[in-house]
Amino acid sequence: MPSSMDLPEDRGCLQWVLGVPLVLVHLPALYLCTLLLAADPIAAEDHRARDEALSMGVVALCLCFAGLFLSLLPVYRRTMNRWWYALPLTLGTVAYLCGASPG
Repeated sequence: MPSSMDLPEDRGCLQWVLGVPLVLVHLPALYLCTLLLAADPIAAEDHRARDEALSMGVVALCLCFAGLFLSLLPVYRRTMNRWWYALPLTLGTVAYLCGASPG
């Protein structure tokens, strides 16, 4: 007899449906992290570039937290694979390191 924790047989379709919001949250975070890695505000007088890098890092970090909290919902934890936790943690680490110390 199946328990209440078992997933329906159409788990593959449910993974696709639940994966779309995660991808929509992680794509802008990935884009901002790519911009942060490409930015090079080395000059000491370039305060505007450093401030913009810090702002992009904060926004990317907020998006990563949103994706992480979304993947911690019970329906996501039962349905999605564990690698969905690695993506926001990796992007969040990159955003924090590049945003906190640009250049």
